Amino acid sequence: MSGSSPARRVVAIASGKGGVGKSTLTLNLALALSARGSTVGVLDADLYGPDIPLMVGLKRTERARELQLWRLGRPISLPPVEVHGLRLMSIGFLLGEDQALSLPSVSVELVLRQLVHETDWGTLDYLLVDLPPGTADVQQQIVRLLPLDGALVVVGPQDVSHLDAKRVLELFADTGTRVLGGVENMATLLCPHCGEAISVFGEVSPDRSIWSLGLECLGSIPLDPAVAHGPPVMLAAPGSAPGRAIAAIAGRIADALA
Repeated sequence: MSGSSPARRVVAIASGKGGVGKSTLTLNLALALSARGSTVGVLDADLYGPDIPLMVGLKRTERARELQLWRLGRPISLPPVEVHGLRLMSIGFLLGEDQALSLPSVSVELVLRQLVHETDWGTLDYLLVDLPPGTADVQQQIVRLLPLDGALVVVGPQDVSHLDAKRVLELFADTGTRVLGGVENMATLLCPHCGEAISVFGEVSPDRSIWSLGLECLGSIPLDPAVAHGPPVMLAAPGSAPGRAIAAIAGRIADALA
């Protein structure tokens, strides 16, 4: 059963497989919503491969010696990390950058519950939850712990990405989670010389495409090396083609949840 909500609107960002730019999109969507005047938090729910700390240029070099506070379930208060006007929480802020999280599966819910409900989020208009790829324990626990107002599914322009995303859509359907739509990331490559859009990966087979299920496409983001390296594109180049696409997607999400 879902617990109390730390924000007016909670949106999960999901994908069927890794490598589609889901975390990058989550961070940039948060910045785009913030630019619209909203107070936004980001929960990095990937316990085993947290990427958000690296993307905001923060890392913890000291390795945590023990995680007893989670194992014993002690009441704690976690201050979020505030960067670029966002409130962020990630297991990566509590562990060393190269430290693995070794937890039995029965402890996953306890850790997530404390990250969600014992972080001092303050008053948020939006909380974006960056889910790990797939449909494993973390995804299922988040659906139980948080009253999700919607979910967004991110795919790349490959058959396997769309095929794996269909499993995520099935999870959301089974749990009654509203899916706001999908986003195709790295859809085309923009030629740096002439600006022509090049379809690097080709077309996805219609029978494997998530669009064949009637899912709304909220936007298509072109492939740009500047998005993968350096500061978030919504800070560095909001007027670029990827920046404009992300801003438009953020607007559609806000409209859908208004």
